[in-house]
Amino acid sequence: MNTKQMEYILAIMETRNFNRAAEALYISQPTLTYQIKLVEKEIGFRIFDRSFRGITLTPAGEQFVTTVRNVLTDLKIAVEQGQNVSRKYTQDIRIVEPIRSALPLLPRVIEAFEAAHPHTSVTPGFDWHNGLTRFLKGEYDIIFDLYENVRQIPDINVHPLFSSKIYLVTRTDDSLAGKDLIHENDLAGRTLMVGGPSPEPLRAVQKRVVTHVECSHFNSESHDMSLTYVASKRAIVLAPGFLHEHTDDFCWTPFDCTETIPCVLCTHKEDKREEVKELVESLVEMHKRSFH
Repeated sequence: MNTKQMEYILAIMETRNFNRAAEALYISQPTLTYQIKLVEKEIGFRIFDRSFRGITLTPAGEQFVTTVRNVLTDLKIAVEQGQNVSRKYTQDIRIVEPIRSALPLLPRVIEAFEAAHPHTSVTPGFDWHNGLTRFLKGEYDIIFDLYENVRQIPDINVHPLFSSKIYLVTRTDDSLAGKDLIHENDLAGRTLMVGGPSPEPLRAVQKRVVTHVECSHFNSESHDMSLTYVASKRAIVLAPGFLHEHTDDFCWTPFDCTETIPCVLCTHKEDKREEVKELVESLVEMHKRSFH
């Protein structure tokens, strides 16, 4: 199956009509029908059900079309990125982080780095769930991650970055928002979001709070879910500082605890490029004085 055939499939899915899809693609309807039959023969299942009521996706077709759309989107992005690099640069260094706030000084580092290396581009990526897997596959040259996630992985270099402190996140109009430091007893009578993707040091703090303090708690599936509940006055949440986006939407107040969350940058051991080494050193130097 080629990209043209993928485009044909998506056109039919969008129009639910072979004739209209063929017109939009500037090909004949018999040609379109023939191409779809070729694809269905190749993959071994029907994508579309055809009846007098029109065109519908089969259950297998529903899943297949979603994958096809994602493949074409990724291909388009890859082509555009390749075009950007080929116009000006001789090499590209790709760095992935879970969320933009993890490396708040990255834009400044990129600006200074590309000024010193005008033929080397730095391309950031953001992937909360699959960043590490993609880094290990070689899709990225540098990754921001938690030390606990990478400490036993072979064939990578681990560069300590900073230890992220733990904060209480509330609405700006919350009574706790005016404090300089939050203590365990301040959470008495409140509802606390716990669990979800919390790293181990944060889980230890959460467990201690719900054990020692009379407060309600319930599990969160994600940081975004926690912030949604904070915004709706349903709960408050303890969170690592590297998630702090420094907006006016929430108040982040330091929490009184000794636990911190070690954060690192990782590179591939076989990558000996001086530019990668210099970029990592710049990131470490600038972020060790950050707000985390």
